[in-house]
Amino acid sequence: MAQSMKDFIKLHPKLKVIIYAGKGGLGKTTCSAATGYWYAKQGQRSLCFSTDPQASLSDIFERDLFGKGEQELARNLFVVEIDADRKISSFQDEVRKQIRDMYGIDEIPKEIDEYINTASYEPAMHESATYDAMAALLASRKYDVYVFDMPPFGHGVRMISMAKILDAWIDKMAEARKKAAEFKEAEARIRGVSAEAEDAVLNELEEIRNKLDFFRETLTNSDTTAFLMVLIPEKMAILDTERALKMFEKLGITLSGVIVNQVYPAELLKRPDLSEFLRNRIEMQQVYMEEIKEKFGDYIRAVIPMFDREPKGMEMISKVAEHLFEKPGLNSLRGAR
Repeated sequence: MAQSMKDFIKLHPKLKVIIYAGKGGLGKTTCSAATGYWYAKQGQRSLCFSTDPQASLSDIFERDLFGKGEQELARNLFVVEIDADRKISSFQDEVRKQIRDMYGIDEIPKEIDEYINTASYEPAMHESATYDAMAALLASRKYDVYVFDMPPFGHGVRMISMAKILDAWIDKMAEARKKAAEFKEAEARIRGVSAEAEDAVLNELEEIRNKLDFFRETLTNSDTTAFLMVLIPEKMAILDTERALKMFEKLGITLSGVIVNQVYPAELLKRPDLSEFLRNRIEMQQVYMEEIKEKFGDYIRAVIPMFDREPKGMEMISKVAEHLFEKPGLNSLRGAR
């Protein structure tokens, strides 16, 4: 029988980070909110962090959280939704300041300023801003557990690839500088830039790399971090989860579990007044539940039912948490035909 979320957590006492990944619209944010809520009820300071620019946690908790920093919604329950655009703007201002200080100029050349502005339109900038915020939160060690609601693209694993690429990039830059060491002073005099300023650039890059390395090492440590895929009993969600497993393997990430969401209770099939539409939906789900059981077996941590209303607000979040941790519905897998 598959291991429940509660049992999984008991067997991983060093767990500090829980990440929900998967396609959009399947319930990642709901599961993230419920997990943060459940940990808070256990007396642990939990932080639920959304990387979704659509302010999904604001929607789930029915509070305006976007760009307002870390907000305490209940005892031990903290939530944060970053404004990536604002963070990028602050980063650009800091880059401009560093350039002015480093080169001793009052005004940045127009071409350089245009380049800095244009960089904000690069999609990776939003990812970088988000991952930087995540890394900073982890490094603060202010909370007992961090719950990250990842965006649908890339299953939240591109951050690890980015760290690896940045490592290689900085290594190449350092190697090139060593080869050109004998020309450093001459180059500095010609360009009017001190060697100390050039070294400051590399020191800045090293600091960025160290932070991303810490982030990557944390995420790839299966003792401290759990990656959980959320899916529903439909074909595309199953295929997407299979692809995610392959991506995780390539990046050295251990999949910690699968949460099956939005499942209609099979007992409804016994009702004589059940509509044909709903009967067909349930029968279809039961076929896919069997496929999920066969393909993901021991990965399944919980089966969450389809509720009669949207899981929004603390009352509904508490119900999701109950099904996720206290009565995970694993017995329903035996009913899959």
